[in-house]
Amino acid sequence: MSIRLGVNIDHVATIRNARGEKHPEPLIIAKKAIKYGADSITIHLREDRRHINDNDLKLISSVKSIPLNLEMATTSEMLKIAIKFKPKFVCIVPEKRNEITTEGGLNLKKNLTKLKKTIKALNQNNIRTSLFINPSKKDIQISNLLKARCVELHTGNISNQIKKNKKYLNDFKKIKNCAIYAKSLGLEVHAGHGMDYKTAKILSKIDEIEEFNIGHFLIGESIASGLKKTISTFKKILKKWIL
Repeated sequence: MSIRLGVNIDHVATIRNARGEKHPEPLIIAKKAIKYGADSITIHLREDRRHINDNDLKLISSVKSIPLNLEMATTSEMLKIAIKFKPKFVCIVPEKRNEITTEGGLNLKKNLTKLKKTIKALNQNNIRTSLFINPSKKDIQISNLLKARCVELHTGNISNQIKKNKKYLNDFKKIKNCAIYAKSLGLEVHAGHGMDYKTAKILSKIDEIEEFNIGHFLIGESIASGLKKTISTFKKILKKWIL
């Protein structure tokens, strides 16, 4: 039994867009990532289209052999796009135009009405919905009431602590306790943000986590070591041996 690996390819598009050309093409990298062992592909279609664009979504979603996870904000525009292209999965994330990357989990209390409407529509279209949240039991309770099928726990804090060789045990316990609680409610538990090999190895000890979504480090490491080798290394880390 292994934790599933979702590969976020947003920064393939970042490299492409730096020159305003077509190379490297996210679709090609998505196909290769699946070939090399990724369990799904994640793309974040942002309001400002800073990396992934609508054509990327169109092309990747048309390949049915690619299990696609679309990260999106809770807007009417994104909901219409998701229903049009019908990715297998959607992860609803917070979004600010001036942020470099996603900063923390969703503010569920502030967006209850919009989230409820969005999740209901996605569920009606047979799109599995996940909410990107901070490791908080209250947010897990709300996610369950909103009828999300999964929660993705934000791992940014613990990832930063591990990278800086700081104490991370309290954050580890918080994530573990939240994962246990979420699973007890029938929610599937995912984790992601800021993860690398070391973080993945530590968090893979939490049995309740079923999926990691990793992007920036994985794509960056692939430039030096190759996509096949990088995905293979992660898959070995995430493999749970049953004796």
